[in-house]
Amino acid sequence: MKKIIMILTILILIMSCVTVRQGEVGVKRKFGKINPEIYDAGLYGINPFFATMIKIPTRTMNLEVNLSLPSKEGLTIKSEISILYRVVGEKAPLIVENIGPSYVKNAILPVFRSASSDISANFMAKDMHSGKRSEIEAEIKDRMSEVLAERGFIIEEVLLKSIELPKELSMAIERKLKAEQESMEMEFILQIEKQEAERRRIEAEGNRDAQKILSEGLNEAIIKLRSIEAFRELSKSPNAKIIITDGKTPFLIQEDKL
Repeated sequence: MKKIIMILTILILIMSCVTVRQGEVGVKRKFGKINPEIYDAGLYGINPFFATMIKIPTRTMNLEVNLSLPSKEGLTIKSEISILYRVVGEKAPLIVENIGPSYVKNAILPVFRSASSDISANFMAKDMHSGKRSEIEAEIKDRMSEVLAERGFIIEEVLLKSIELPKELSMAIERKLKAEQESMEMEFILQIEKQEAERRRIEAEGNRDAQKILSEGLNEAIIKLRSIEAFRELSKSPNAKIIITDGKTPFLIQEDKL
């Protein structure tokens, strides 16, 4: 009998001890009423016959949802979305009292489904797969925050993790992207060709200007001077040679060719 009493006493003591861990707060319910006091991380004793400790996470939570979103043109887009949210610890008693421990199912998910459908219906299907993706995420987040912030929830981020477009639309977008890529490649080639043509034009103009300057500089006096210099260089050579000239320009016949 004593052993039974001792075992019952130990069980009651164990049931009376509640641990609230880091990243969560405790909310005590006694006789069906919610105690407005918040219990931070620690070990607490409660009467297991009359009271319970409800633990509410206050750290950032990741809620992943698979949802079919409507687009502006009436298409249905399959998507996988992550909602990063957290509970304001000070409002945990009100959340438990007004919404209940199943606040994800009763509050966050319904608001999310409504907000995401309303926002996505303002965008074309291709926008969800383009640069407007972040704009859609921000608008869903803002719409959810408007409803949930005063109820004790902070929506940190809404992330469109994956978007599955209808097959026909996806193929059309791929064809468009391919055509744009080919167009950009052709523009690049044309730009290179234009630059090369410009280089050749500038080079030709340089050669023309050089020839013009050279021809303008070759007057009769300079030609005679160059002829005299050529005769002088030929006279210094020890090899036998025959020079035929009209007095202006020399014509050299080497001995071995005679």
